[in-house]
Amino acid sequence: MGALTDLTIAEARDGLAAKQFSAREMTEAYIAAMAAARPLNAFLVETPERALVMAAASDARIARGAALPMEGMPLAIKDLFCTEGVLTTAGSRILERFMPPYESTVTAKLWQAGAVMLGKVNMDEFAMGSSTVTCAHGPVESPWRRPGDNRPLVPGGSSGGSAAAVAARAAIAATGTDTGGSIRQPASFCGIVGLKPTYGRCSRWGIVAFASSLDQAGPMTRSVRDAAIMLKAMAGHDPKDSTSAPQPVPDFEAALTGDIRGLRIGIPREYRLDGMPGEIEALWQRGIEWIKDAGAKPVEISLKLTKYALPAYYIIAPAEASSNLARYDGVRFGLRVPGQSLDEMYENTRAAGFGAEVRRRILIGTYVLSAGYYDAYYLKAQRLRTLIARDFAAAFERCDALLTPTAPSAAFAIGEKQDDPIAMYLNDVFTVPVNLAGLPGLSVPAGLSRDGLPLGLQVIGRAFDEATVLRVGGIIERAAAFTAKPAFPAGGG
Repeated sequence: MGALTDLTIAEARDGLAAKQFSAREMTEAYIAAMAAARPLNAFLVETPERALVMAAASDARIARGAALPMEGMPLAIKDLFCTEGVLTTAGSRILERFMPPYESTVTAKLWQAGAVMLGKVNMDEFAMGSSTVTCAHGPVESPWRRPGDNRPLVPGGSSGGSAAAVAARAAIAATGTDTGGSIRQPASFCGIVGLKPTYGRCSRWGIVAFASSLDQAGPMTRSVRDAAIMLKAMAGHDPKDSTSAPQPVPDFEAALTGDIRGLRIGIPREYRLDGMPGEIEALWQRGIEWIKDAGAKPVEISLKLTKYALPAYYIIAPAEASSNLARYDGVRFGLRVPGQSLDEMYENTRAAGFGAEVRRRILIGTYVLSAGYYDAYYLKAQRLRTLIARDFAAAFERCDALLTPTAPSAAFAIGEKQDDPIAMYLNDVFTVPVNLAGLPGLSVPAGLSRDGLPLGLQVIGRAFDEATVLRVGGIIERAAAFTAKPAFPAGGG
């Protein structure tokens, strides 16, 4: 058996059941890997003592034959999830001393399933970004490097700390959140699996809000099977979240039959963008061949309103952010910068507490919600969102799932696009439509770029049909046989 940190959740589960190693031994291996990965700046808070206590409880349950579904699995938690008694900052100065007195529903479910918390991981401030460089705690570096080029690369965002930790073998898996691609795009950049479930599949209670009608928690793992195992532990109706869907949670792992014969897989022609790199197109074509070889039928479809998804998203998301972030005023919790008056205290606190990207989105959102512009921008964007959802509904009358690229490029160097917000926003061009329609989307590592960096393919499914998405993703994973590892730190060359 190789290093404990190279095992998937499914493999580690089998090893624990066979008493090949203990939960404590595996946790100790990850605590060492977490320490070795510190140069990446992926972890904001390390909780090794808590992890060892949780691992001891796992070993006790295993010894008495009462192992739970995620027993002993050492996880990294995105700093957007409130964790009782553990610092939760959302990557922002304005929450730099916030210790929640409660636990988010998703993390509570994971601990109830036997998982172990290694710590909290870095992220774009309030999940606003595609590179994890907008965080108040400094940028996260990807564990990947271009051969012969040692410039640090972005891990994608906003769940960049989660993706970097999993890719660097510093956590067996991680939680992420996806508002416009923030699980799938970093998964693509870092060569891991990222699943954005259907809106409402996982509770948003206890997750710091960015855009409430778009945010959704999901797993970031090293295999499709692991994503299925972890999603089952995370999902379920929550009466504390009015947007949580009262849907039964199927056995997602059982859906991985390896058989997609007879399925119709939609190939949306609008995802072939002008100027798209040839290697992205070539990878997509390979994906189409893989599903054909597995007995599925590719069907060319049209999602004609795709070109409007990005502009609609960058009206709706900032509008909701403007509303959600109004609560950070220096009065009740978080940072407070005094002023001569109450208004001045508000202004000083928000100016010092929020970074440039968050301020930009609050200003955009406040503008589109203001009198005279609400109808012209926000209402029009919401109408477009309805039409985009109808586009997908029409497509799913003809097919069972869709296959697209995950991102329009491989990872880029830190600082490369930082001064061009439009270039940064275009990173989400393939992922945003899924959020607007509330559908599930899965990114699977499918190949390497000419520069030796990971590229992902995205599978999109009907609402609450994660089972089919995972089944198709499993076929892509098997055909791609992606075994490349980052050079740094614990993954080895």
